[in-house]
Amino acid sequence: MFFGPKNQLVGLDIGSRTIKAAEAQETKKGWVLKKFGLIDIEPGLIEEGVVKDHQAVAGVIRDLFQKTGIRRNNTAISIGGYSVIVKNIALQNMPEEQLHESINFEAEQYIPFDINDVNIDFQSLGTNEQNPNQMNVLLVAAKKDMINDYINLIDLAGLSLSIIDIDAFALQNAFDLNYDDSGENVTLIDIGASKTSVNIIKNKISVFMRDVSLGCNQINTRIADTAGCSAAEAEEIKLGGRTDRIAPDVLENIFRSVVSDWSDEIRRAMDFFYSTNPDDEIKKIFLSGGGAGIKEFRGMLSAQTGAEVLVIDPFQKVSIDANLDSAYIKRVAHQAAIAMGLAIRKADDK
Repeated sequence: MFFGPKNQLVGLDIGSRTIKAAEAQETKKGWVLKKFGLIDIEPGLIEEGVVKDHQAVAGVIRDLFQKTGIRRNNTAISIGGYSVIVKNIALQNMPEEQLHESINFEAEQYIPFDINDVNIDFQSLGTNEQNPNQMNVLLVAAKKDMINDYINLIDLAGLSLSIIDIDAFALQNAFDLNYDDSGENVTLIDIGASKTSVNIIKNKISVFMRDVSLGCNQINTRIADTAGCSAAEAEEIKLGGRTDRIAPDVLENIFRSVVSDWSDEIRRAMDFFYSTNPDDEIKKIFLSGGGAGIKEFRGMLSAQTGAEVLVIDPFQKVSIDANLDSAYIKRVAHQAAIAMGLAIRKADDK
């Protein structure tokens, strides 16, 4: 069967430092990346997932679509951070119709927000392994004001919003498309500018998820404080430029200190997994986002966790359109995973 573009979407990953857009098409031979681009935004326009200046960010999104030549308007975006709660819960077995009716009541005890202030979604994951009289349910709650903010943002950008996903699920979607580690426990980690998402997967099902306020902005802030420079200059230094502003050993210590904090937080998440799954082992960790490109972090995380640490390639099983610069796509692939995971969603997906 040939899958046309009618219900396919543009994946739009709106980060606090960089916005990424991906357009892909499913064909008889698999997925093809048709268009991709990324664009930086000014610091402060988005903070911890909260859009501070809708008009400015909408303008950047329009610029990105023009730069990449994307004409399709239907988009999928994702959200994360402290306004989003994702939990695996165990409930008494019941028909799905009954679960629909009772999910708000059941969810209230797991959500630290007023139930009237959130939108609830869920997915049944089957029978609980420890108790056959119970069912596992993946519960997702997102604050309504955050959702409305992003709906307004996409509207201001002149686009049509079809799906709001969760960052970690979008990353898992890209992973499932490209990797066959179905029998292994893996950890997927996205390190953005101000947020790191950790998603531990067992038998292809997310069993633990956490967002923490750690990210590449920590490096920039410490560089700016040490070198007495602007945020933009700190970003340039971090990426290997203007090294005259700071001694190499001082810069190395900044990197080491920050990525040590990242590794500690990830190790704590994995320890929680082991406390409830003592006989299991996580052998592979896949990194994405801007922090995935930091070699020191990959080495330190591997040493702390005993796992093989890899950088995800969201295009491993995706063909790159001949009109795209394939060398550039491969170079920024670690930043494209969430956008690609969104781009392969369909307009009629749950």
